[in-house]
Amino acid sequence: MDNKYDILKLDNQLCFPLYACSKEIVRKYKPFLDEIDLTYTQYIAMMVMWEHEKLNVKDMGKLLFLDSGTLTPVLKKLEQKGYVLRERDKQDERVLNVTITESGIRLREKALEIPAKMNGCVELNEEEAAQLYQLLRKVMKSFDN
Repeated sequence: MDNKYDILKLDNQLCFPLYACSKEIVRKYKPFLDEIDLTYTQYIAMMVMWEHEKLNVKDMGKLLFLDSGTLTPVLKKLEQKGYVLRERDKQDERVLNVTITESGIRLREKALEIPAKMNGCVELNEEEAAQLYQLLRKVMKSFDN
């Protein structure tokens, strides 16, 4: 007989394994990111900057699924470290633009080895990893609404 409370069991939640995996993967990144003095959130922000070089905070937040309240302190810290420059847009003062600095571009060389170091942290073959990536991207896309 089904218990009406089964839906509340941790083992029946999709959100829990996603949360636990995310937390553990970020924990695995930590020693590698410590070597380049970045937190995980700073690292993903820098990944966006390496790709785009100049972006406004709103667009950056969309790419990272972060609100400005979370992103602002991250960008302030990256600016203090000399990796990005934050400036108000000349045409619209409400818009804050972020531009990567030369120092930020150089940091990319140090970060280049991190994905390879992380590669062995998850026990999935190439096909399984590709399937998981596609499924997670599908889930993320559903949040765009």
